[in-house]
Amino acid sequence: MSIAPLNPVNLSAPSNGGAIQCVLVVDDSKLQRKLLTLSLKRWGFEVMEAEGGEEALKMAAARRPDLVLSDWMMPGMTGLELCRRFREMHGEEYSYFILLTSKSEKDEVALGLDSGADDFLTKPVDNNELRARITAGERLIEMQRSMVQANRALSDTLGELQQLYDNIDSDLQEAKKLQQSLVKERFRALPVGDVSLLLRSSGHVGGDLVGFFEAGPKHVGLYALDVSGHGISSALMTARLAGYLSSAAPDQNVALRKNAKGEYVPRAPDEVVADLNDLVLDEMETEHYFTLLLAFVELQTGHVVLSQAGHPHPAVQRANGAIEQFGPGGFPVGLLSGVSFARFELNLNRGDRILILSDGVTECPGPAGDMLGEEGLSVLMNDLASTRGPAFLEALIWRLTEFNGSEDFPDDVSAILFEYQGLDST
Repeated sequence: MSIAPLNPVNLSAPSNGGAIQCVLVVDDSKLQRKLLTLSLKRWGFEVMEAEGGEEALKMAAARRPDLVLSDWMMPGMTGLELCRRFREMHGEEYSYFILLTSKSEKDEVALGLDSGADDFLTKPVDNNELRARITAGERLIEMQRSMVQANRALSDTLGELQQLYDNIDSDLQEAKKLQQSLVKERFRALPVGDVSLLLRSSGHVGGDLVGFFEAGPKHVGLYALDVSGHGISSALMTARLAGYLSSAAPDQNVALRKNAKGEYVPRAPDEVVADLNDLVLDEMETEHYFTLLLAFVELQTGHVVLSQAGHPHPAVQRANGAIEQFGPGGFPVGLLSGVSFARFELNLNRGDRILILSDGVTECPGPAGDMLGEEGLSVLMNDLASTRGPAFLEALIWRLTEFNGSEDFPDDVSAILFEYQGLDST
């Protein structure tokens, strides 16, 4: 191999501050290595020399060069094979690889590119052209290293975000446990019947809440509410509302009052809903509102007094299987002041049951986008007429999953099932 004479102009342009600092020269000719090394050192580069591919790979493993100048035709390992094996070496930093060759055919050039070469120089090597190719390599390496730094910074950021997500997920898991704990009892057997509760959030936490409380010696109170939106803010509001309808602290329950005997007894449900409406508008700084159905069941007679504030109609299934769904509808709580809320009544006879649901059930979508609706709910209740208590609510979820085509519902699902058996006549 021959090399062109050195150009004095290029010798005066050192590259100490560039992206390429260390160059590995690989050639089986000691003379040609020395000629290339002389030029490179005068340009300010640090140079390592290897007379063959195996030696070059060992040197690159010990210290990765920024640039490799390798002859194509060498005994043993060719420059092409060296390029392939060099590219297989691990490392984030990119090294520019130039093959020195007398080959100019397109097929040969394509083969070199497929092997990982970045550029070619035809022998005899012209120093001006070599210097220009090194400058081009520096630009590529600088861009690559900028990308590596950007990727590293992105990776660090993603790692921090993942840690933040893990912390948030852990907090949400705890929040879910706390929200589920608001429904302390999922089933209670009363002297006149059974109460079963279902609460299933579409995410970690949700805006639905169901519950019941003793309303003196003769009544039991049932409530179901659905706060607008989803997520943490909705869940926080349900937690606060749970305190206003507490079963553990009747003195704080806005649905109860004391009679002349000092006993806690139900208030008119429509008055309770109106008070909650004022309370939300006057005391809670929130954009949320909620639907609510509040009911008081007289245990001895099965007489039920209810107030409905935008919540789905309660569904009554009679002992003979007939299903009735009705109610005045009403306006949600916390939207407007001065709204009137209606009261209505119904009677439960022995063997009847009442199902109070959130709209996550009736508005559950099927694969085609059609909702279950009240008609679909009636069909479902008829199919499950012989299923009782918590088993009914579990079956309800399974049927919704079949209808939706997935167990991931788009909205929270909650329900109260009260099955009335009446007092034992004996």
